[in-house]
Amino acid sequence: MTVKLALGVMNFGTTTDEETSVALLDRFVEAGGTMIDTANCYSFWSDDSGLGGQSEELLGRWFAARSGVRDRVVLSTKCGAEPTEAHGDWPANREGLGTAAIGEALKASLKRLGTDRVEYYWAHMEDRRVPVEETVAAFGALAAEGLVGKLGASNHATWLVERARAIAAAQGVAGYTALQLSHSYVKPRPEAGKLSGHRFGFFTDETMDYAVTEGLEVWAYSPLLVGSYVRADRPLPESYDHPGTTRRLAALAKVADELGVTRNQVVLAWLTGGEPNAVPIVGVSSVAQLDEAIAGVALELSPEHRTELDAAV
Repeated sequence: MTVKLALGVMNFGTTTDEETSVALLDRFVEAGGTMIDTANCYSFWSDDSGLGGQSEELLGRWFAARSGVRDRVVLSTKCGAEPTEAHGDWPANREGLGTAAIGEALKASLKRLGTDRVEYYWAHMEDRRVPVEETVAAFGALAAEGLVGKLGASNHATWLVERARAIAAAQGVAGYTALQLSHSYVKPRPEAGKLSGHRFGFFTDETMDYAVTEGLEVWAYSPLLVGSYVRADRPLPESYDHPGTTRRLAALAKVADELGVTRNQVVLAWLTGGEPNAVPIVGVSSVAQLDEAIAGVALELSPEHRTELDAAV
């Protein structure tokens, strides 16, 4: 069985301790999971050092202790958001997407991970301080060397992704073929991105149409909204407080009750079975949560249930 989700390991090595992290990784691959998503900056905000790399380092230790497991894993990491100094003025002090920064970031990531390549390499956030042509050429060079597989853009404006893809085609180098943004069943108000730290950090209808038209992969981070669908102690952020949310939550509860599954599982089934099929990046802190997510992406919604969920707007 192929598990249609990516295990998000942002907190592994910091707020999720080593023993728990390893247990989750072991369970994930045991269940057929292959896609693991991290970043070089994870999780600088949770570590006393003020710098990232802890998640990649933990993965490197896990790979070293599990013979053959690296060959079974589709590894995804990112660059561009790691601070250049501890406890500085972030995001002003982020490494960015210049040629040297991208190359040095990958070299450091590969060392921490104990591997010679990654299957996905992402520009973690925009860097308008650097010409797009320079960023595109730097990523393209890494792909040409075989150090990275597919390239993707996270938290980028759609127009900027399109410009970068056109420049890559003109340069004759590999371009972005995947998008990674926040995406879930309920949606915040349109201006919410300005408050989240990533102005263009959410999938919009326009972004989705672009992804479908261009055949881009869609990776959805924070699909379960930090437990807000199932935990009363974790209410949705204020930006989700609008009539559409009320209607969607009602439809979600109805479908979940009819199927005898959790709301989280319906959200994951909705994401993986839609157009385009999304890869949910699920961050968990217990094996029970992971098993719930695995069952969710294995769930197939009937056309009637999907229509009912989509009609609630």
